[in-house]
Amino acid sequence: MSAPSTVAELLDGRAGDDSPGVVDAEVCWSWSEVVARADAVACWLGGVPGEGPFHVGVLMENTPAHLLAILGAARSGAAVAGLNTTRRGAELARDVLHTDCRVVLTDAACAPLLDGVDLEGTPAVVVGPEGVPGEHVPADPRPARTVGPDDLFMLLFTSGSTGAPKAVRMTHGRAAGMANRSAWFGSDDVLYNAMPLFHGNAINATVLPALATGATIALRHRFSASEFVPDLRRFGATFFSTVGRALSYVLAAPETPHDRDHRVRWGLAPESSPADIEAFRQRFGITCFTGYGSSENAIILTPVPGMPAEALGAPQEGVDVVVVDPASGEERPRARFDEGGRLLNAEEAIGEIVGRNVVDRFEGYHRNPEADAERTRNGWYWSGDLGYVDERGIFYFAGRSGDWLRVDSENFAAAPVERILGRFPGATGVAVYAVPDERTADDQVMATIELAPGQDFDPQAFEAFLDAQPDLSRHWAPRYVRVGVLPIGATNKIDKRPLRAERWWTEDPVWWRPARGVPYRRLTAGDLTELEDHFRAHGRDPHRP
Repeated sequence: MSAPSTVAELLDGRAGDDSPGVVDAEVCWSWSEVVARADAVACWLGGVPGEGPFHVGVLMENTPAHLLAILGAARSGAAVAGLNTTRRGAELARDVLHTDCRVVLTDAACAPLLDGVDLEGTPAVVVGPEGVPGEHVPADPRPARTVGPDDLFMLLFTSGSTGAPKAVRMTHGRAAGMANRSAWFGSDDVLYNAMPLFHGNAINATVLPALATGATIALRHRFSASEFVPDLRRFGATFFSTVGRALSYVLAAPETPHDRDHRVRWGLAPESSPADIEAFRQRFGITCFTGYGSSENAIILTPVPGMPAEALGAPQEGVDVVVVDPASGEERPRARFDEGGRLLNAEEAIGEIVGRNVVDRFEGYHRNPEADAERTRNGWYWSGDLGYVDERGIFYFAGRSGDWLRVDSENFAAAPVERILGRFPGATGVAVYAVPDERTADDQVMATIELAPGQDFDPQAFEAFLDAQPDLSRHWAPRYVRVGVLPIGATNKIDKRPLRAERWWTEDPVWWRPARGVPYRRLTAGDLTELEDHFRAHGRDPHRP
């Protein structure tokens, strides 16, 4: 029997499966019940006015109704545009209109988010727990339309860290292919998901593998650090997936005697710090892997045995992934490390992660040919992420393409600096970013540090810490240090955009060095006035982007 080639065929494989399919705090549905309910949603979508396949926006938290909307649309031939529940007003309207949604499905909890939002006539329909308006389930809801591998399954928005979010196309064929490669799960697994269903992490790491293997999906409507481990225990989870700072938030919850009372075998935690991964293993006995992927899904790096904790992994056999100079396209030299594993040649080793034979894996952005062309220039797939690779072919993350800094003519990336500053005692999170220099077109380094509760920032201890770091270049030490809470997006990733925009104009305390070699001191209103005068004296605008 050939492997399923569409999500609809994956659903066919679960139609007679009476094992648990979807559970949350209120429901426990077998897979056969899930398929029947998805068919009811498909039947209802089949009655939406208009000809041919269409896009349906879904604005809900991680409810069973949200999952039914995704699966029902897949069965009917419609494609879901996952709408970010943290977007508001004109931004939310932009996402709906940009993806040409014919209808938006929401629920009672999220419907108020659409109050006063101009969707230009796009109807918004409030659905019930079964995923359709009201509670009626048709007696024979099976839709007639056949779905093919090239048909669109979902539009997944990027985070928009470098502009307006882009809607990544994901066909049924790509989705089914990812599901079919989920051999590490079995039907007795329980996959716990607290990441938003509008994001690729939840779809690729939980929903598709469960459809392929018959594993159970356990849903948490919204991520909760305090309920994370109790949920693992409550649902009997064997796996979970997180993104960004989620592990650090769970670690901040009070320890209990039951921290290791669970069935979890492993977790997926991309963009988690090595310190958090190790602390999680020590406390909960759970090994987490980072790996590398994106909504575009062209380049995937998976963990390999014996790799350092901070590494991303290596590409699949036959996939040509390299690190290149973004300007010339020339391959960067391999990274060199000292005996302590610290990067010695960051300036020459760091570049953009590029796939030279994976363009066909990228299915494009919806209505954005300029972004398509930028991603696939010269026949390569340009990830937009910075990294470096060692002699074994193991890759490391160095930041986003917008995370380049240039100080005193030295170019470097933010992520290695963040890893170093993350060693500072008491730091629970660090973001490093460029701010303007008052005299030249170069940058200055600014860091925002989030400290553990009860910790105070000691500038003298911080200076001593910097002096003790052998892998900290003299240009990498931050001139400005802001101490406060790091802003995060819907998937717990740090959002540097407000930090870059606010710079030193913030209510948070900021320490700075007026000149190199001068001790850190608190930035005052008088310092700000003098700093702005220096900008203007050198013909520069202190408020420039």
